[in-house]
Amino acid sequence: MLPSLTNMTRVLLIHQVEVSFVGAPPAQRIERATGVSDVEVEGGVLRCRVLGSFQPFLEALHGHEVVSLESTSTDSIPSNP
Repeated sequence: MLPSLTNMTRVLLIHQVEVSFVGAPPAQRIERATGVSDVEVEGGVLRCRVLGSFQPFLEALHGHEVVSLESTSTDSIPSNP
């Protein structure tokens, strides 16, 4: 018997993200992105946590030159669809 979508539990990954920018990071845009929390800026480096989808976070980066991006999965939490 296959599980149905209504019975399955999704797992949302939590990522610790560090991004280096040319120039100042768009901290306010990133803070407003869905799933983003704990934003810290040190010079041209921004650190934050991303819960679930990266799409809103990536959209907040649009138009800003990224030198490097590192993401580490730190945890996960169950979520009902």
